[in-house]
Amino acid sequence: MGLTGGMQAVFPHIDPQTYRPHALHAQDRIWPETNCYVDLWIEVLAAQNLPPEAMLGFTLSQDFEGDQFTFFKVPLEDLETLYGIRVGELAIFDTVESHVAAQMTRGRLTLVEMDSYFMPDTHGVGYRSEHGKTTVAINRMDTQKRSLDYFHNGGFFRLDGDDFDGLFQRHLTDEDMPFLPYTEFAKFPDQPADATSIRAKSAHLLPGHFARRPAANPIRAFMDVFPRQAEAVAERPFAFFHKYAFNTMRQLGANFELAASHLTWLHPDGGLAAAAKDAIRIAEVAKAAQFQLARAVTRKKFAPLGDALLPAADAWDSMMDILTSELGHPKVHAAAESRVDA
Repeated sequence: MGLTGGMQAVFPHIDPQTYRPHALHAQDRIWPETNCYVDLWIEVLAAQNLPPEAMLGFTLSQDFEGDQFTFFKVPLEDLETLYGIRVGELAIFDTVESHVAAQMTRGRLTLVEMDSYFMPDTHGVGYRSEHGKTTVAINRMDTQKRSLDYFHNGGFFRLDGDDFDGLFQRHLTDEDMPFLPYTEFAKFPDQPADATSIRAKSAHLLPGHFARRPAANPIRAFMDVFPRQAEAVAERPFAFFHKYAFNTMRQLGANFELAASHLTWLHPDGGLAAAAKDAIRIAEVAKAAQFQLARAVTRKKFAPLGDALLPAADAWDSMMDILTSELGHPKVHAAAESRVDA
C-alpha cells in the first residue's frame, strides 16, 4: 500500500493550540475525565457541534464485575442511531500509518489502541515513564514531518518527532513481532443529524438502557469485597493503587456523573432532576471514597472502608426507584417529545 506523505486531516477546522474541550470535561466537574474511549467520543462529537450528552444513556447499565466496575463505552449502534456515525473494526495488515492515511483520504477517523508512553498529553502521569494501553482518534497526520494531531481523553493534542516514531513503533524490524493494534474507523454521514431528531432518538433509547441495569445494586456488591480488595492493594507497589482506583472509584463516579448530565440534558424542564441528583451523589461519594482508600492503603486500616460507599448505594437504590416510576410515566415521555416537535 505504501505511505501517503504530507498533511491530511479529517476535521481541518480544529487546531490543538486553540481547541477548547467540551463542558463535560470542565475542570470544575467532580470527575473531569472518565475513560479514554468515552472521553474521546465526547470531544469528537463536540468538534462536529453535536451534543455528546445524547449518547450517555448507556451509563444506567453499569455493573460491578467482581474486580472492577464496568469500563463503560458508548454502544456503537447508539452512535449510528443518534448521529448517523458508523463505526467498525479496521484490519491491520500493512503499517498502521498507511491504513490511517487511506481512511483519512475518505474522510474517516481512525481510533487506534496505542501506548500512552509516547503521548505528551500524559506528562506527569505516564509520558516517557510508564507504558499503558489507551485509545486515540487520529484527526491529522503528516508522515513526512512525523506529526500527528489526535483526540485523547478530554482534549485534542499534537505530537511529533520521536514520539511519532514511538507511537507507530517504527523501530521494529522484520524479525520483531508486528505492531497490530486494535483499530476502528468511523464513517460520518454526508449531512449531520439535526438536534431535534437526536433528542427524540436519545429519549427513545433510554428505556432500553434502563432495562439492562443490574438486577442487584452493584455498589452494595462492591462494598462486600472493597475492604478485602483494598488490603490486597496495600501489599502491592503504590503505583498499583492508581490502577485499582481508576477501575473502581473513577469508573463508578465518572459513570454516574455522566448519567446525571444525560438526564439533565434530556429533560431540562427538571422531569428527571431527582434521579440526576442521586447520580451526582454517587459521583461525590465515589470521589470521597477514593481519598479514603488512599489513606487506608497508607495506614493499613481497612475496616472504615466497609461503609464508605453506603450513601452511594442508597442513592443508587433511590435513583433506580425514581426511574422505574418516571420512565413509564406519560408526562416524562410527553415532555421529551414536545421538545422534539417544538
